Amino acid sequence: MTETDGRKIVVKRVVKVRLLPTQEQASALSATLHTCNAAASWLAQRMHEQRVFRKPAVQKKFYPELRERFGLSAQPTIRVIGKVADAYTTLRANMRAGNYGPTGSPRRRTIEATPVVFRPDAGQPFDARCLSWQLFGTDRDATVSIWTVAGRLKTLRLMGSPEHLALLRTWTIGETDLIHRDGMWFLHATIDAADTPTPEPDGFLGVDLGIVNIATTSDGHRTAGSRLNRYRKRQLRLRKRLQAKKTSSARRLLKKRRRKETRFATDINHVISKTIVAEAQRTGRGIAVEELTGIRARVRLRKPQRATVHSWSFAQLGRFLEYKTTQVGVAFVQVDPAYTSQTCNPCGYVDKKNRRSQAVFICGRCDFVGHADHNAARNIADRGVARWGEVMRPDAAPTLAAS
Repeated sequence: MTETDGRKIVVKRVVKVRLLPTQEQASALSATLHTCNAAASWLAQRMHEQRVFRKPAVQKKFYPELRERFGLSAQPTIRVIGKVADAYTTLRANMRAGNYGPTGSPRRRTIEATPVVFRPDAGQPFDARCLSWQLFGTDRDATVSIWTVAGRLKTLRLMGSPEHLALLRTWTIGETDLIHRDGMWFLHATIDAADTPTPEPDGFLGVDLGIVNIATTSDGHRTAGSRLNRYRKRQLRLRKRLQAKKTSSARRLLKKRRRKETRFATDINHVISKTIVAEAQRTGRGIAVEELTGIRARVRLRKPQRATVHSWSFAQLGRFLEYKTTQVGVAFVQVDPAYTSQTCNPCGYVDKKNRRSQAVFICGRCDFVGHADHNAARNIADRGVARWGEVMRPDAAPTLAAS
């Protein structure tokens, strides 16, 4: 996310660090999360019953009772109110967008009739009044001071990469979320960092995203998805076997392995996006990708294909490309994906019969033969040039439909 601050462009970045609490400190942090989330669930129910959702009105109506009932300090009470108000804002936005079905559908009626509920260990936001950082000295000396229901913890050690700690020392730290996951404690801090200037790109590197080939560039480089697909199928078989056993040891192993596949896929996406951004930066080009928002709702799939498509992390790869390009000053655009796989890049002829199979593209007009994903990536690169012109020079640039 970027914001304009005078003449300087400011980028919102999230920096993640791990906390290293003692057993006593971990107990205080756990009690804090449970209390704050119990307060948030109680407040969400009251807001739902009385149909009061705006933060100023909620604060005026429920602040004294919320603070007294759960024994919270002043600022944590405000943060709980903001957290619940934001949750209802997101919920109403999803309803307006039709993400829960049309008006009157069973799913939508159920969601409208049910108040928001927070998990006992859900993340809790803190601000500068509740949490302060001590980052001077070496990285090993870094600590935080954080409010808890058991009193303020003043020497809570933390651990992070040198790059992330340098960002925390350099830039203004905004809201910070306390996260408890898999027995570990984390802080997700939002910082305001200066944006790297983006020069005018010398063309665009098109990226076609897929399942058989995770990413194919307009230069012809393909990253096969066979390794990731084999890994996911193996994890699916293991989960089925463990779920069928229904023993305590099997449940413990399932819980231990529950994020292993996600971490594996995330690492692959990081490697792919880093390679693509480095190539674009080396050649002075921008990066163009397809806008694939809502693809899961649009496509119709056979049952054996559903698990594969719904576990496909194309959105994450797109986010990685976007934030990595922002860091190094490479142009990034998203283009309309319509007919990119059916359009012949040399002559522009569009026909669904052009794509003979997953990998083979043969133009019915000019007899061009090539790899289907490479052809689509070249079309995306061409649309990236047109899209960049529309964004930077809207009066002079052709429209996407015309291009």
